[in-house]
Amino acid sequence: MQGSCRNDSRCVDQAMASGRRGSEGRAAREPTGAAFNVKGDEMETSKESTSTHATDAIQLHLGRYAQAMNHDDLPHAVVHAATALVIDTLGVLIAAYPYEPCRISRTLAERSPCIDGATIVGSSLRTSVELAAFVNATTARYAEANDVYARYLPGHMHGHPSDVILPLLAVAERERASGRAFLASVVLAYEVYLWLCDESASGGFDPATFGCLGVAMGAGHLLGFDKARMRHCIAMAAVPNNMLKQVRADQLTPWKAVAAGHAGRAGVFAAELAQAGMPGPNLPFEGRSGWCAHVAGRPITPDTLSTGTYRILGARMKPRPARALTIPAIQAAERVRLPGNGIRDVARVTVEVHRQAADGTHAEHWHPDSRETADHSIPFGVATALLHGQVTVHSFDDARLRDPQVLGIMQKMEIAANDEFTAAFSGHPQHYCARVTVAMTDGTRVSAESGRDDEDLALPKSDTWVSAKFRGMAEEAFGRPRSDALLERLWRLADETNVAELPPAFALD
Repeated sequence: MQGSCRNDSRCVDQAMASGRRGSEGRAAREPTGAAFNVKGDEMETSKESTSTHATDAIQLHLGRYAQAMNHDDLPHAVVHAATALVIDTLGVLIAAYPYEPCRISRTLAERSPCIDGATIVGSSLRTSVELAAFVNATTARYAEANDVYARYLPGHMHGHPSDVILPLLAVAERERASGRAFLASVVLAYEVYLWLCDESASGGFDPATFGCLGVAMGAGHLLGFDKARMRHCIAMAAVPNNMLKQVRADQLTPWKAVAAGHAGRAGVFAAELAQAGMPGPNLPFEGRSGWCAHVAGRPITPDTLSTGTYRILGARMKPRPARALTIPAIQAAERVRLPGNGIRDVARVTVEVHRQAADGTHAEHWHPDSRETADHSIPFGVATALLHGQVTVHSFDDARLRDPQVLGIMQKMEIAANDEFTAAFSGHPQHYCARVTVAMTDGTRVSAESGRDDEDLALPKSDTWVSAKFRGMAEEAFGRPRSDALLERLWRLADETNVAELPPAFALD
């Protein structure tokens, strides 16, 4: 049975429910603390914290950018792209729902029921909005099938910006926001996440760090923050929540996915703190020990956030549940048709990919001992595709990791960088290309290529493609009729008057 929050410390949501308003003309709740007072649209520091502080141009610019974000001003193509990305992310969440790390996350949330919080998508459980953000983002990330920022600029970072979607849905559900308000918050969070990808050097921090700041600002937008409260929210997200890239280095563990939930939860918490009246650190970006010096690794120009184009249009949906650099080789292997006795007569497999994919294949990818390493492994993905014909979410289950046939094919494989594919990967427009050539024991050679077609990861996907992927991810759990009904509703997300009605529609139990 669902109860109310067990105590105030377990669920900030219920304590703040009275008087809280969201981003569509709803006034923010007065803070209860003494750290600052509200006058009009601005928070002014109390006497205890007043001083001649320097200003942080990046923090101020981000706050103004968030204030200016409005659904009615967004181009149709941007709103449509955000809607498609929400659909894609919810589909991959359902596919990952049964897996153990996702179950562990739900078990944790079950200890803190909260009727005034948000839904654990896939269940009927309601917990605090922070825990819902954690569980849902972790689950959506787990299958390695959510989107990717495909630009891969040299010296810059990339990541999975859809990590922001489920935490923001949790906030929107609690606030009973409209579909339009929710989508505007998603666009805001994407733009911040992807701007930071473009501006930050590829150093020792994981891009999940960007998700925290994107979620914090998107949540603040849904909560109707004024400029000053948004600035405090930004500071409390940026300073304490910077994740080391070790989460996706060497042999990987489920924390690769949990990182998304951790960042989402931290972003929501930063917004909750700002809502309650907590002041954030001073000069979060430009201070001498700030974000630019230690995380971005370089100065950041805030004006580049507003370029006249929307970076969300550069997010790409994955055609296979694997690392982006691995997918082209998998697709090429799926197109190979082996003659004769098939896999038993394979003598040698040559995989040609672009330089970054070849250089990104490390020792652990030849001996994956976890799902997380296997779905990043070109050798494992190609061998699985040659053996089974297609790579799915189940291809990386534990039993498959020990398949002697897959391991045998991997031992016959070599990976080579192809100059033509490297040029295509670095070009404009970008293409993800690969070639797999199989030499048989009788001397026969067969090969197939991927890229430069509708399945190319670098290219935008049609509504038909998005719907087909959603069905492929959700039908095992829901069946075709229910999947189609959910799709029909999701494509009309901008018309929803209350998104709180949406998460319960995904309940599996």
